Amino acid sequence: MSEHQKSTEEIKKVDHYLDSGYKIQYVYENLSGMFVEFARQEEVILLQILTADARKYFSAKLQEQTLLQ
Repeated sequence: MSEHQKSTEEIKKVDHYLDSGYKIQYVYENLSGMFVEFARQEEVILLQILTADARKYFSAKLQEQTLLQ
């Protein structure tokens, strides 16, 4: 799978969770990539983001969420 396809898939997952009412609860990074916890009521989902483009996109979405609160 190409890097572009992988980025696109990761971006679609981020959008899906945000559009489904999940909020970004916790973010951490290590050598394995970025890990994001999305929460909705008592449900928590962990998503690993590996590509640089998807991490940049996620960062913009995190800033959006922060500004809207």
